[in-house]
Amino acid sequence: MKILVDMNLSPRWADYLKEAGLEAAHWSTLGPPNASDREIMAYASSEGYVVLTHDLDFSSILAATQGGWPSVVQVRSDDVSPKAIGSPVFRAIRQMEAELTEGALITVDPGRVRLRLLPLRR
Repeated sequence: MKILVDMNLSPRWADYLKEAGLEAAHWSTLGPPNASDREIMAYASSEGYVVLTHDLDFSSILAATQGGWPSVVQVRSDDVSPKAIGSPVFRAIRQMEAELTEGALITVDPGRVRLRLLPLRR
């Protein structure tokens, strides 16, 4: 599984995920820093990436388009550094790898993880 780390998260996330055994890249190494969320979603979809973000716009795009891919992992925490919430994020990605491969929205809070399968229904 390939993880695309959104611009609103530190490039340290890509390093953290690589050290944990995942293939990961920060958007700053793949495309323009001013790319829209839709552009990032389109790239992730065409290249087979799961998006890791702190931005709620990605789930809004999935809901509005009823898209089935790419999968999105949202980090919802005051401290979004890998040091603070990296372990729960990594565990969620590993535990829900099958769902992410098929199409899912995962939200990781410090105290819980929520999973919604794609496409999102109203």
